[in-house]
Amino acid sequence: MSDSQPREVEHEITVSAPASEVYRLIADVENWPRIFPPTIYVDHVERSGDEELIRIWATANGEAKNWTSRRHLDPEAMRITFRQQVSTPPVATMGGTWIIEALSETESRVRLQHDYTAVGDDPAGLAWIEEAVDRNSRSELAALRTNVELATASGELTFSFEDTVEIAGAAKDVYDFINEAGLWSERLPHVATVRLSEESPGLQTLEMDTRAKDGSVHTTKSYRVCLEGERIAYKQTTLPALMNLHTGLWTFRETDAGTLATSQHTVVIRAENIGRILGPEADVAQAKEYVRSALSTNSRATLGHAKDYAEARR
Repeated sequence: MSDSQPREVEHEITVSAPASEVYRLIADVENWPRIFPPTIYVDHVERSGDEELIRIWATANGEAKNWTSRRHLDPEAMRITFRQQVSTPPVATMGGTWIIEALSETESRVRLQHDYTAVGDDPAGLAWIEEAVDRNSRSELAALRTNVELATASGELTFSFEDTVEIAGAAKDVYDFINEAGLWSERLPHVATVRLSEESPGLQTLEMDTRAKDGSVHTTKSYRVCLEGERIAYKQTTLPALMNLHTGLWTFRETDAGTLATSQHTVVIRAENIGRILGPEADVAQAKEYVRSALSTNSRATLGHAKDYAEARR
């Protein structure tokens, strides 16, 4: 760890939403993949009163990283302090504070403070961190403003759904099938090609060319977090025209009869593209149904082949 004085930096933005709503959204880390572009997944390790320990997977300067942070929540002062417990090089230490200030009943100022040091005080490491903090802070604050204002104005564009399949096989085998996405072009008829890399154990970058019902091929890119045979979370970063956001979660629960495997999706519709894609008379409800049908078709196909794979190995 570095013995030098931490570097300090602050970013701020004004949001057209009540301060209490802004605080609530930042405090609820489960929503971070939906509101902050760099965040892939957040997992609670510990919770006790106003203290919590969380694991965060996110991209920084185009690289996927993960770390753990301890947070203290102060809803009355509308401040959230955080300190990384286990940082990823070149970061030696990292911490900071979210400060939400009410400017009026409908407008707030959000200040995001950081302090950090680099491993060995390496100048290149400090420059890398400075760029990552600046880029991510600006991106996070801009996304926060967009999503808070969108959530305040209307929640009709965001929806979640899931598909569940009962499998007479071991949860480990089902998990392995989903985890081994590099083999999907051999195992799944709707997948044409796959490019899978694993930057560190359990943290994957997945690019796929998939075939739609009409025979067209679409390229998608996702970051995936694979957690010890229990669940696989992902965030799609290359999005079709009808989606502003797509996150998902595969879960595997053992039962007396075998395994319940579930594919969960959360989507935000890109309203301005509905008419161009589905026709001038189409509305949000039709866009949701179109997207749900497409995602559910692929999820159910994948779960069906995972079922065949696991049951054959029982």
